[in-house]
Amino acid sequence: MSSPRVRKSASYVGLAPASARASAAARGASRKSDTRCEVQLRRALWRLGVRHRRSKIALPGKPDIVLVGRRTVIFCDGDFWHGRDLTKRLQKLEQGHNPGYWTEKIRKNVERDERWNATLRTEGWNVLRVWETDILRDADQVARDLLDPMTGDA
Repeated sequence: MSSPRVRKSASYVGLAPASARASAAARGASRKSDTRCEVQLRRALWRLGVRHRRSKIALPGKPDIVLVGRRTVIFCDGDFWHGRDLTKRLQKLEQGHNPGYWTEKIRKNVERDERWNATLRTEGWNVLRVWETDILRDADQVARDLLDPMTGDA
């Protein structure tokens, strides 16, 4: 008896982007590292005296910021791609162009994020995720909020 086949990445069989050009534009507009929110958060952490490393490729999920001594990784998640207010986001996507593709894409991103969180926690890492708009609104406050649970400060 053969073992069940495990799919390692999202399948979009039967789904298609609006066009090849639209798909390429979306990929090109979405930076993978050194995004504005990531840079702002790194600077805010630095101002608070928190020394960190950029993404360590060897870690699952490629976190944006790694606090090695604290065994903590930080992801700076874009609101759209990582499904902030997921229910409202999916409802809005259902009204737009090519809803099957986009709702599945965002849903799979959220599921993947949850898998990376679990994997990192199993490996002994504390996983923190912050939203892009929160960082852009006040990176210094987000940095302080991130440090409170780590230092035990109330």
